[in-house]
Amino acid sequence: MNESEPVELLLVEDNPQDLEFSLRALRKANVLNRVHVARDGVEALEFIFCEGPHAARRISDRPKVILLDLKLPKIDGLEVLKRIRGDTRTKMIPIIMLTSSKKEADVIKSDQFGANGYIVKPVNFERLAESARSLGLYWAVRDISIMTSLYGLTGWARRGGRSRR
Repeated sequence: MNESEPVELLLVEDNPQDLEFSLRALRKANVLNRVHVARDGVEALEFIFCEGPHAARRISDRPKVILLDLKLPKIDGLEVLKRIRGDTRTKMIPIIMLTSSKKEADVIKSDQFGANGYIVKPVNFERLAESARSLGLYWAVRDISIMTSLYGLTGWARRGGRSRR
């Protein structure tokens, strides 16, 4: 992908099988427009903050949404989430935690650090594709640039800083 083209979705995933699985599900759901893949937390932050190999990008060309794996090498997903939320230029980017972790503590921490949603990676392709279709439908209906929360995609959603369970 051309660095000058704005990215619609940043997918941060280190596992090659999960990455291919996610891209296939996004393709099947017709959600795959302009996607950039980062394979660890450092690469994700460099992309988002236009550093290192992404220094030519403009930070104003931020992704419309980030799908962020929780367990990443170098810098984990929660730290990436905290850094994005801690910067006024990026804090409004919708971030969906996409992970295989079902631990309640991970859901709570993600919520506390400002994640907009939490999708547990389904073990079967059809369930992930259905999650991707739901995500695509939501984008088609809402202007993602002003969205502050995602409803109906996971078991919880942020509302006024609190999660609904």
